[in-house]
Order: sequence, then structure tokens, then C-alpha cells
Amino acid sequence: MTDLLAGVRANPEEVEALASLAPAIIGAAAGPADVADAADGKNDLLAQAKELLENSELPESVKSTLQRVITFLDGSGGGGPDLPEPGAVVISQFLYPTIGKGCIGDSQDSVGTALAVAGPSHLPPPGPAAGQTGFVFTALGTAPAAGEQQQPLTLSWVNVSNGRTGTQPLTNDAKINPDGPTTLSTIADTGSGQVLAVISGGITTHDEGADPRSCTFLPTVGLVAVP
Repeated sequence: MTDLLAGVRANPEEVEALASLAPAIIGAAAGPADVADAADGKNDLLAQAKELLENSELPESVKSTLQRVITFLDGSGGGGPDLPEPGAVVISQFLYPTIGKGCIGDSQDSVGTALAVAGPSHLPPPGPAAGQTGFVFTALGTAPAAGEQQQPLTLSWVNVSNGRTGTQPLTNDAKINPDGPTTLSTIADTGSGQVLAVISGGITTHDEGADPRSCTFLPTVGLVAVP
């Protein structure tokens, strides 16, 4: 999976602008999962995305990404990925790479990338089943993941099709890239439908002969279609 991420770059200003959507997504993911509340949460997310889009100072690349989120939420033109055919393995990259300050060294930042795989699939191990989604986050250029993650890297997700929500940590249990870079993953019971997800929080790395290093990443947002 790491090969897919070669040459990834992140623009700090764009990341900060897009990450401002994350609190609303996290709030929706933590809320009750009945139909009425799911609709309210979806409308709140839609309103915030539209408000952010109206900021004329945003770069065109940011506006384009926000427009994808808006059309994903309001159903006006897709925006998110099409639902894959049953049995097809589809990797959905998150909308933008994020940045972790001081993750490689005191003055060396890491670019963080995230992707999702709708089940059934063998990736990420042990593999999401039908109706599940696997999520993987890689902190490029970092040392291997430490055995104990001091500050959790957290996935928050909202299935805007069925009203399900969830919040859970990404872990090193799958032992992806054991020699580095730090790569954490989790499998969520999202059910089928269109899923809006955010990954945020921190990682702890540990290189042999060095002290553990912890750092925090700005949130990154993804759109995932689960068959």
C-alpha cells in the first residue's frame, strides 16, 4: 500500500482549511444513530461545508474538494465514489494528505495519508468483511510504530445512507510496515452505503536506539462507498 503514496505532498494552508470540517464530522459520529438525528447531522455537515466554500479566499483546489463533499452530502451530483461492484477491491484515497509536525525529527514534519477499503477484502489485515470498511493511515518518512501509542489516532465516521456512526482508534495490530513508516489501521462496521470519515490525533514512533517520538496530525477527511 505504501507504494501508492510515493511523491505525496501536502499544502499546510489547504490542510488547515479542509480540516476545519473535521469537528462537525466527529460530532456527528459521536451522536445518536437514529434516522432523525442522522438527517440533522448530515444537514449540519452540509451547511458547514457550504459556509466554508463561500470563503472567497480559499484556493481553487480547496473549493473543488469542498464541492465534492457538498455533492456527496446533498445527493445533487455524486461527489463521492460510485458503489463498487460486489467482489471488487476498491481503494479510496482520502481527499487530501495531512501534516504531522515534528514526526520525523524536531524540525522534520511528516506527510500523513489515509485510505479506505470497502469489504469484502483481504486488506487491511485481517480484512474487512461485507458491510465493513478497512482504514489505513501512513505517516510517511517516520520510524516504525511504537508498541504503545501514547495519544491515539482516531477514526470517526458517519454513514449518510443508513445513519450508522462510530468512533474508534487505529492500531498497529495488523503490523503493516513493521520496519516503518508508522502505519496504523482499523476495521469499522459501517454497513453498506456512502461513508464520510475523518482521521485525526497522534502517533508514537520508536526507532531502535532512540527515544519514542509522539506527534499530532491535522485531521484528514475521506469519502467511501461500501457495497
